[in-house]
Amino acid sequence: MIIKRLLLGVLSILLFSKAAYSQEENTEPQGILTLEQVVEYALFRSPIIRQAQIDQEIGERDIKSNLADWYPQITASAAGAYNIKLLQQVIGDQLITFGQPYNSNVLLQANQTLFNRDQLFASKSSKYYRQQLQQLIANARINTVVEVSKAFYSILLSEEQLRILDQNLGRLEKQYKDAYSRFDAGLVDKTDYQRASIALTNVKSDRNRVSNSFDAKYDYLKQLMGYPDSLAFVIEFDAEGAAGKIAEDAADPLILENRVEFQLLQTQQTLNEIRTGYEKWNYLPELSAYYRYNWNYFNSDFSNLYKTAYPVSAVGLNLSIPIFQGGKRIHKVKSAELQVERGNVEIENLSNQIKTEYSAARADYNSSVYEWQLIRDNMKMAEEVYTIIKLQYDEGIKAYVELVIAETDLQTAQINHINAFYQVLEAKLDLEKALGTLN
Repeated sequence: MIIKRLLLGVLSILLFSKAAYSQEENTEPQGILTLEQVVEYALFRSPIIRQAQIDQEIGERDIKSNLADWYPQITASAAGAYNIKLLQQVIGDQLITFGQPYNSNVLLQANQTLFNRDQLFASKSSKYYRQQLQQLIANARINTVVEVSKAFYSILLSEEQLRILDQNLGRLEKQYKDAYSRFDAGLVDKTDYQRASIALTNVKSDRNRVSNSFDAKYDYLKQLMGYPDSLAFVIEFDAEGAAGKIAEDAADPLILENRVEFQLLQTQQTLNEIRTGYEKWNYLPELSAYYRYNWNYFNSDFSNLYKTAYPVSAVGLNLSIPIFQGGKRIHKVKSAELQVERGNVEIENLSNQIKTEYSAARADYNSSVYEWQLIRDNMKMAEEVYTIIKLQYDEGIKAYVELVIAETDLQTAQINHINAFYQVLEAKLDLEKALGTLN
């Protein structure tokens, strides 16, 4: 009965583990994913973010390790020796032998730091080290959002290009058949359908190039997301909704404190200032308390060595006062002060870099929006021109070469339009990153 219950228990555990494993596998998002879903997944599974999180855990362990020196430190040690030749000394007219051939001791000691500059530095700096680790994770998240979004846009751009090329391919195939039928009927010479064949071949070549790029682009997006290679998904995006949210000018003011790079440098500068104080504390004494309990054993016979113990115990204080170190402390203090001065220069330089980056990102965004609007109008015009020339060609008013030119202009305008639109989206990402407002 007991064996039966054990077997049922083991079987239940195995089934539960298998179910839990399958459930964990099924948590990976599949099917159609939006930009928000892709970014949300990447913020949890991106290798860059996971590395930053592990670095944070390592840093937290280092901080706790340094702070642990404030707690009592208890150690135990033991030693033993066989004295081959004992100490002898003449006292009066007698030769006295000191000690025993066999001796050993066991020491238990507890130390408590009362004042130590290393521990004081660890206490004051721990808060800012934790803050720095959190800021590094925030920086990794921001970079992940930007890179993942741009990889997402790159796939969308290829999809839009493929859609346009498919539309053009359908028109060109019809035009090729019409041109060949006219040539076969003797209405036109062969140059019309030859031009149609050339245009059709060029579009097929472009479509093949764009189509073959999808696997590589999806693989790159998966890499950034930390998504399993064995699974697949497709993406979707509300381009019309995104187009409606595009503003001609971004009026948000630049606030340096919003940039995580600026926050990191400020935190580092605070640590530099604490380091300067730490070097100045080198003039202060170090104080600790201790308690020792030492069991001493000695005997002329090894078998009886540990039969009798002769304990010794003591409690006391250790005070260490640095007096002269050859000017070492002065140089260390000056070096730390220069590090603070260098940090001020770094902050000033970074402030100028951020302002320049913001200015360039804002100008690029505004010019991208302006260019996109012009190209969009140009595309609508190219569509109208193509429609009119196509009607005139069907009625025999326009030559086929003019239809080919109109078709080429339309395809170029459509491709330029989607390129410009996704350039606006990428420029908007760069601007939000420059502002420090990227969510």
